[in-house]
Amino acid sequence: MNIWRAVLVLLLSLPLSAATVSIVKPEEVGLSSERLRRIGLLVKAHIDAGTLPGAVTLVARRGKVAHLEAHGLMDLEAKKAMQTGTLFRLASMTKPLTAVSILMLMEENKLILADPVSKFIPEFKNGKVAEWNAPNDARGAGLRLAPVQREMTLQDLLTHTAGMAVSAEGPAGEFFAALKIARTATLAERVKAWGALPLNFQPGTQWQYTGGPGFDTLGRVVEIVSGMTLEQFFERRIVQPLGMRDTFFSVPAPRGAEVAVAYDRVNNLLTRPAEPGPAAYFSGGGGLIGNATDYFTFSQMLLNGGQLNGTRLLSRKSVELMTDNAIGDLDLRNYISQEHDLKGYGFGLGVRVRKSDGRSGWLGSPGDYGWAGARGTYFWVDPKEQLIGIILMPTRVLRLRTEFPNAVYAALE
Repeated sequence: MNIWRAVLVLLLSLPLSAATVSIVKPEEVGLSSERLRRIGLLVKAHIDAGTLPGAVTLVARRGKVAHLEAHGLMDLEAKKAMQTGTLFRLASMTKPLTAVSILMLMEENKLILADPVSKFIPEFKNGKVAEWNAPNDARGAGLRLAPVQREMTLQDLLTHTAGMAVSAEGPAGEFFAALKIARTATLAERVKAWGALPLNFQPGTQWQYTGGPGFDTLGRVVEIVSGMTLEQFFERRIVQPLGMRDTFFSVPAPRGAEVAVAYDRVNNLLTRPAEPGPAAYFSGGGGLIGNATDYFTFSQMLLNGGQLNGTRLLSRKSVELMTDNAIGDLDLRNYISQEHDLKGYGFGLGVRVRKSDGRSGWLGSPGDYGWAGARGTYFWVDPKEQLIGIILMPTRVLRLRTEFPNAVYAALE
């Protein structure tokens, strides 16, 4: 009996190869095989140009994967080929899982989205807003601190309308830049420090992408409300129920060699960075590592209205709430560089949501939603076309985030 138990443990620890995912002929789901082949040529052009070491691309329609390819290398020095099951640092593609976690707790009546953040983290109580004395003078005229007109809510954090400073940009930027947080600080310690900072604007009045701090704060709320660490909540409530065996905050030691090297581009050359040390905390804003087929599983759950293969994580109405534009006509360009053109988009809960085709300037459908990661990962879900697209890159090539969707939609028959 002990021998069989040991064998079972060994089998469960082995990676779930992406090769086991069933790939259908594209024409079965209304896609052109010939046109989908353009994806490989597109990625190869960037690899040949030396801007990208490799990538994994996935296209699914009507619940079936029609395209899954590995391109280039996952380790240039070792000349190690990219695999369809290669693991990537998902960065901000962690945020949709954090949003789903908050909505799960909402459905259990443990919180509502209108709850002030200070209900869970007192340091956010009685906040201040930094305002420049001269409206168009970013530095010369100084600033003042005004009281918040209303408290920051969970929905403000989910939609990036909370006003949190996350860089030196904006009226409150100098306060953020002066903040000293030890690298070893816990999530609880970090969130308390962020909560004491002034805001860039009154909550709900503008849009500013809050990078890590905003969704890390939501991750801390998940921990406080659930009584679990964020890693435990993800694992027990999302990852295990959906069978996502290749998604981790901390990659098991035997699987470390499966993670693609995240090269930097320095003077137009791909440069291997120093190996990152272990994460100091579980980041709801960007801590996950995973592969394309696992993220397809998560995306298909959303496309199915909150359930997959008989396992329901969310109600259909909660997914509709998550993926609807929640910010009206606010401009998605405040205090950040415009790295990915988001004209024609609004924002839902953890995902950008397309409002308009023509204004966007690249192919898609009104109502499609998704998000990207700092290193180059990108996904979107299109309910109208029943379509999912995922591209995982270890080095960011911004142009591919537009070119890849264009190639996918051009393959629709």
